[in-house]
Amino acid sequence: MTAQLAPQLALLTALRRTTNVTRAAELLGVPQPTVSRRIAALGEALGAPLTVPDGRGIRLTRAAELLADAAERALAAVDAGVRQAREEVDPESGHIVLGFLHLLGRSLVPTLLRGYRADHPGVRFTLVQGSRQDMVDRLTSGELDLALLAPAPVDDPLLDTAVLSEQEIFLSVPTSHRLADRPSAAIEDLKDEEFVLLETGYGLRTITDELCAAAGFEPKIAFEGQESDTVRGLVAAGLGVALLPRFEPGSPAGVAEVPLVPPVGRTIGLAWRKDVVLPPAVLRFRERVRAQAR
Repeated sequence: MTAQLAPQLALLTALRRTTNVTRAAELLGVPQPTVSRRIAALGEALGAPLTVPDGRGIRLTRAAELLADAAERALAAVDAGVRQAREEVDPESGHIVLGFLHLLGRSLVPTLLRGYRADHPGVRFTLVQGSRQDMVDRLTSGELDLALLAPAPVDDPLLDTAVLSEQEIFLSVPTSHRLADRPSAAIEDLKDEEFVLLETGYGLRTITDELCAAAGFEPKIAFEGQESDTVRGLVAAGLGVALLPRFEPGSPAGVAEVPLVPPVGRTIGLAWRKDVVLPPAVLRFRERVRAQAR
């Protein structure tokens, strides 16, 4: 059965994705009758049909779904092997899927990529942005090769992390705010303030929640967002305060950045799967980033 199934792995995954024999045939680049014959032959070998009618299309039976799950895992492993083999032959034409937080896309990511691409112009990058939790989830699922995270390291047995740097966190307030001209501010000073926060799952949200809890209060949430630039814009509009890294190259219009006392920082790290053999291009980029941090 395994020998019969192996050549048809892509067929099962295409059927599940399209729920239509014709579209599956187009996706695979083979005639529709060929797909139908292959489905029938696999069902005969299994001793049960693989598909049942479902409206104008089809759906996989429970038995076929189990086989499709195995097929997707097998194809992912084969794809990874093909990629490693190709890059072993020529790592200069590799492909790196890098995840990072929105805040890190302003300066850190462009700096890292500019230097690396200058020395390795044939390497291609796919860049993925999201929250810290989103990056961790995509990394563990295999969607990402590497991820720049903050705070780091990550408490996940599947992941390894190299700490790259420390980033100070400031209190961002409207320039008309009572704390705007202060040389520093404490978290306790914010007990009665309304906060503009990133959504749950973002590293800065976790830091803010933990700092407020340690100071004995829960932040009053005025707005929640997914991007730091939006958060800063709402602060500038006088709609709340926020805890954010310093804006580069200088404080944005309408926002004052006040140091916290005691100082608050977060670590930035590069994370990857422990149990995966990284392709040569990915490994080379990872070691380059770690060397620059050292």
